[in-house]
Amino acid sequence: MMVNNHVKCNPEPFAAKHQTYEIQTMSAEEQIKETVTANDVVLFMKGTKQMPQCGFSNHVVGVLQTIGVEFHDVDVLADPAIRQGIKDYSDWPTIPQLYVKGDFVGGCDIISEMTMSGELGELLDKSGVSYSKEAAKKIREGNAK
Repeated sequence: MMVNNHVKCNPEPFAAKHQTYEIQTMSAEEQIKETVTANDVVLFMKGTKQMPQCGFSNHVVGVLQTIGVEFHDVDVLADPAIRQGIKDYSDWPTIPQLYVKGDFVGGCDIISEMTMSGELGELLDKSGVSYSKEAAKKIREGNAK
C-alpha cells in the first residue's frame, strides 16, 4: 500500500498574508508638551500623588491637595526619557516641576514661596484654576506664626 505524502500548500508567500504595522511613538518632548497642554495643572514628580517618592514631591503634593487643586501627576521615575526630558523642556534641573495652563511655574522652593506670599493663589485665579482660597489663607496664617 502506498501513502500519499504530498501536502497542498498555499502558493502565496507568508509575508503577503500578514500586514506589518509601524509603531509610532512620541518623543519625550512631544509627550511632555501634550501632557502640559491637555491638563490645567500638571506636577512632574518622583512617585505619584498617592505615593510620593521624595520629600520635595511630597511637599508640593501636600500644598496642592491642601488647597484643593485638582492636578495630573507624572511619575518621572517610571520613564528615564521623561525624567531627563522634563529637565530639558523647562531648562530646570530639579524635580518636582509644576505647570499651570501649559506654563512652567517652578519647583518645590518656588511653590512654597508662592504659597506663602499668595502668588500661587493669584496665579491660579488668573488661570481659572479652582482651589480653596480659605485653605490657602490658613496655610499662610499657620506659617506666619
